[in-house]
Amino acid sequence: MSIDARSDKRTAAKNVTVTSSPANGKLWSNWSGSVTARPQEIRMPRSVDEVAEAVRVCRREGRRLRIVGSGHSFTPIAATDELLISLDGLQGIVGVDPEGFTATVWAGTKLKLLGELLFENGLSQENLGDIDVQSIAGAVSTGTHGTGISFGNISTQVVGVKIVAGTGEVLDVTRESHPDWFKAMQVSLGSLGIIVQLTLKLRPSYKLEYESRRMLLDDCLQQLEPLREANRHFEFYWFPYAKPSQIKVMNITDKEATGRKVWDHISDVWIENSLFGLLSEMSRKLPGTSKAISRLSASQVPVGRKVNYSHRIFATQRLVRFNEMEYNLPAEAMADVIREMREKIERERYRVHFPIECRYAKGDDIWLSPAYDRDSAYIAVHMFKGMPHERYFADMEEIFLRYGGRPHWGKMHGLQAGQLAERYPMWRAFKAVREELDPDGLLLNDYLRKIFL
Repeated sequence: MSIDARSDKRTAAKNVTVTSSPANGKLWSNWSGSVTARPQEIRMPRSVDEVAEAVRVCRREGRRLRIVGSGHSFTPIAATDELLISLDGLQGIVGVDPEGFTATVWAGTKLKLLGELLFENGLSQENLGDIDVQSIAGAVSTGTHGTGISFGNISTQVVGVKIVAGTGEVLDVTRESHPDWFKAMQVSLGSLGIIVQLTLKLRPSYKLEYESRRMLLDDCLQQLEPLREANRHFEFYWFPYAKPSQIKVMNITDKEATGRKVWDHISDVWIENSLFGLLSEMSRKLPGTSKAISRLSASQVPVGRKVNYSHRIFATQRLVRFNEMEYNLPAEAMADVIREMREKIERERYRVHFPIECRYAKGDDIWLSPAYDRDSAYIAVHMFKGMPHERYFADMEEIFLRYGGRPHWGKMHGLQAGQLAERYPMWRAFKAVREELDPDGLLLNDYLRKIFL
């Protein structure tokens, strides 16, 4: 089966800020607005040859380039004032192996579209995060993850990569053909080349039953082990200054999909987005209300169940814009870190009302994966767009680092090359592959140069 990327122009167009070429210095921004840039040119290639030609042109002219999917990273990972390459022209399925449960997909395919296309072939991804607007290559390259102690991040589903290296060479890479290159490419920050296709290991499509309920945070922390062991997927959200937390669990089911479109719209769009957006604006304009708004939000956590196919259950709409920092920690540190964070928040009285998101993931062997060689907890802190986040994030980061934290590559952090090298045992090995595949530093913007050079 082959689907031309041009058949879904509508999906592509709504996820990229600027698609003209040349850009003539037009402003580009990421989703949250925390990063802006004025690229000289933006290209949207529609074939592997066009991607390779763009790389060769940059090499000849001594220019640098960066790649963007949906711009959903909170760091300057895609920012450039030279050439920005959008993957929105490379969407769809290249081919499916129904017997081997694999599919090769174009790198720019948005996760939401990918879920539906795989479903048409009776397939699905084993796990996903709670946002589905990213491109598959962007999600893989930054180590995006869902939750569940039996599942690694999305990169662990990758079994093959077609990439245009920084040399301009088109490479097909698997664990068997190029073991070191493959381990580096699974989470690469787009620093080795431009991923154009990915082959994913999949499973037959399945349904999940989702349940949301309230639980006192202290009770949740005491029950972390049974909650994560008894459920395929478990995560919780706790609200600063509030006693209740939101518990979310998902498990495979044979039940019929629930038809609650009206209630789901009220819950997902009105309560979790529109109403929360209004409260967030109030908090921004009147920061002194943050504590009360956080407690109010905790008291209004949606309670209920629903059933649907997995790709329609994992993701939730995120219409209220924010900035985010997320850290990976050893799984056993979750409760201690949360308690220390809570003490710090209550002592310092930060003006924050956004909940803290807490999830789990299985360890892996991917060189730059935050979950490298350890089963992991993930803790994410958020701040509403337009509200100062710097002191809050820095203080939470200090706690994370004391427990051996590693930052999520798509989220804000304050670490430099030396600090990162100490936290990733395969850092030097990754840099060696990076220098081999991109010897001229073609793919390094200022942000990545600070990390790798």
